[in-house]
Amino acid sequence: MESDTSQAFQEELTCFICLSCLTEPVTISCGHSFCRACLQLSWEDTHPPVHCPMCREPCQQKEMRTNVVLKKLVSIARQARLMKDLSSEEHKCVTHKETKRIFCVESRIFLCQLCSNSHEHRGHRHCPIEAAADHQLERVLKQMASLWEKIQENQENVEAENRTTTLWMGYVTLREVMIRTEYRELHPFLCKEEEKHIECMRKEGQCVLEKLRKNEAMMIQKSKELRDMYQELMAMSQEPYVVLLQGLDDMVRRSESMQLSMPQGMQPELKALPITGLTERLKHIQVHIFFDNVTTFHYKMNLFNVLREFIFGHHRKDTSVDFVGCYLASWGSLSFNSGKYYWEVDLQGAGDWAVGVCTDSWLKNTNQMIDYEGAFLLVCVKEGNHYSLLTTFLVFRHYIERPLGRIGVLLDCENGCLSFVNVAKSSLIYKYPQGMFKNPVQPFFSSGHEGRGFNPAH
Repeated sequence: MESDTSQAFQEELTCFICLSCLTEPVTISCGHSFCRACLQLSWEDTHPPVHCPMCREPCQQKEMRTNVVLKKLVSIARQARLMKDLSSEEHKCVTHKETKRIFCVESRIFLCQLCSNSHEHRGHRHCPIEAAADHQLERVLKQMASLWEKIQENQENVEAENRTTTLWMGYVTLREVMIRTEYRELHPFLCKEEEKHIECMRKEGQCVLEKLRKNEAMMIQKSKELRDMYQELMAMSQEPYVVLLQGLDDMVRRSESMQLSMPQGMQPELKALPITGLTERLKHIQVHIFFDNVTTFHYKMNLFNVLREFIFGHHRKDTSVDFVGCYLASWGSLSFNSGKYYWEVDLQGAGDWAVGVCTDSWLKNTNQMIDYEGAFLLVCVKEGNHYSLLTTFLVFRHYIERPLGRIGVLLDCENGCLSFVNVAKSSLIYKYPQGMFKNPVQPFFSSGHEGRGFNPAH
């Protein structure tokens, strides 16, 4: 009868997935319990709603709660198994014929009481084997939790790198079309220069593409290594305490070393290649813009932080920490609804910045900094040491060299389009398609300062 009770008790402490004694037991909404690691691996590639591996009942979320009672019962069962293992002849001291109930932390061996007081071990740290076993299990579980975070982080990096690769190929194609159009409007007879420009861009684009694919392959290989290490740790966590006490150090060192060398996503970028005569032909329509309306704002949720989250959201460790320093927003006193106009904005010393045109309704919209309809802007956002360029209305990321100094803005009201120019490189950053807007628009800029110098209009 006692044997049957013990057997039933043991079955209740067995994980349905790995068929071993529960390790860090968690319970889900249907009431069934599993090892945390087993359930994580089981649900890893499953989209919500997930299902219980035992009864197949849907679970609304990937939610696991530590079962404190089961955890205590498992600890009692494993301690009992440890005492049973230590009572065997194999674990009796050959010299003193006593059971080894003390663990030497330095030597990582079991000792009897008399051996622990010997000259050889007197200066070492000792503790009861039961306490040492619990400590080792917590150590391996902590390492598994850390490793699992790295597995998830690396998987996000793989997916982000795959998206970047796809976007990169489309972006290079888009720029080729845009540059050809610009050359034929500017210099319809400069075919050789146009082809040279396109060929240089293609070669650079292909070189970056190969690096992106190589980096993604490294990330995928890293995913395999991390998962193998995780499963190795998981197998060790399920071992009897006697094994766990003696075989963990090397495994933990390898796990820690593996987590230090994580491949990071690339920040691909095309060089800003010059277009002969681009800035020169714009001088005859250059105007001086007076940015009379200036406001300062300090709130967190603004244009830059929304776009920063759009670009860096998958990689940011703490998305609650935003740039909350001084931002300036300014717009011109005149609206334009006909003709062509060109002006330059000097953004030297600005960190985050936005420049372009907007409608009057966008300016009056109290939610304007997170609503892009009516705003046609080139925006630069910074995260750490990385900068990204975007255009609004339809948010689009640009993989082109960040302009330093002056930004040229060409407004063509007849065709309803807008162009941005890197003045120092005489290079086209982006040209909106024709017919993007019909209403009158006003020049606009906004910035968050990194340095002291800032001159908005020329």
